[in-house]
Amino acid sequence: MCSNHANRGVVYKGPGQVAVESIAFPELALGNRKCNHGVILRVLTTNICGSDQHMVRGRTTAPSGLVLGHEITGQIIECGNDVEFLKPGDIVSVPFNIACGRCRNCKEGKTGICLNVNPARPGAAYGYVDMGGWVGGQAEYVMVPYADFNLLKFPDSDQAMEKIQSLTLLSDIFPTGFHGCVTAGVGPGSTVYIAGAGPVGLAAAVSAQLLGAACVIVGDMIEERLEQARSFGCETIDLRQDGDMEDKLEVILGEREVDAFVDCVGFEAHACGCNHGKEAPATVLNSAMSITRAGGQIGIPGLYVTEDPGAVDDAAKQGALSMRFGLGWAKSHSFHTGQCPVMKYHRALMQAILFDKVDIAKAVNVQMISLDQAPDGYADFDGGAAKKYVIDPHGSVAA
Repeated sequence: MCSNHANRGVVYKGPGQVAVESIAFPELALGNRKCNHGVILRVLTTNICGSDQHMVRGRTTAPSGLVLGHEITGQIIECGNDVEFLKPGDIVSVPFNIACGRCRNCKEGKTGICLNVNPARPGAAYGYVDMGGWVGGQAEYVMVPYADFNLLKFPDSDQAMEKIQSLTLLSDIFPTGFHGCVTAGVGPGSTVYIAGAGPVGLAAAVSAQLLGAACVIVGDMIEERLEQARSFGCETIDLRQDGDMEDKLEVILGEREVDAFVDCVGFEAHACGCNHGKEAPATVLNSAMSITRAGGQIGIPGLYVTEDPGAVDDAAKQGALSMRFGLGWAKSHSFHTGQCPVMKYHRALMQAILFDKVDIAKAVNVQMISLDQAPDGYADFDGGAAKKYVIDPHGSVAA
């Protein structure tokens, strides 16, 4: 047993504030009962996600005191009695979705909306508002339930540590970006527009290339992020510039529409052109319907919430957005929303990393930081840095 260990984690203190504090060492327990199907991990890497920033900005109903972090890679140090296929010492990737493996949705592969792990609604995640109250993994140690079902074991520990900067992205953003492209129908020869050049947008752009897209166009308002997208062969559009999106696409493609559109922005979207400083939460969705060809598909991995205390109007505070849905209906668009079911993709994407088919860490510009540097990482990320901050709680990962 490991209960004598100390533990520290990144704690949400209120809008604009996070702090590294001592937190309880995890136990193999769910409330008052033993969690025999769980494991305790020594966290090797844990990433700052754009979704975390929504909470830290005060744009959700997240409570003060929440331990953050849902992107976790770790080494098992203790197993519950019912864990059969994993053992202490294994290095594993933790899907951000917590899934029981037993309910109807899990059995259908819809692990992002498990019916048994969150009493409030389908779906759960570590360290996230309204996602079941699970303790987050931006910490030194964390407990993972339903371990045999949830965890992806890396086949070789030494190889895993060599490629940890890419493998750490399997917990969320690489599968999420890939899922956005799959649900947008990206395939060989597709033309693709990716809205947003944050880490998920960049991961989606790499995923589109992996899926065989002919041309990947990334739109954003931060030049550093657009430069990062160009670094691995994407075309870019600076959304601060005035002009119609169709005209800008025509310059690149010779056509005014794309085959597939992926929204990697979500509910804190801003207007384009001269109004780029003003929030317009439905603008990406409306752009998607305007510039996606008739019969095309729109993947929406970008986060939309049911409650946004900081929204621009009362409707948006309840997640009600002013969408021009009739246009999407008239063009027979397909829309796919919701959390990525990470387990659907993570093993295949692991193989792509291990066999050097993709360098996802380079594409999203992984920057390693210590646990104590996490508050600065949050501030820098919120300022628009073109980096994916990965926390190394124990100093285990070589620079």
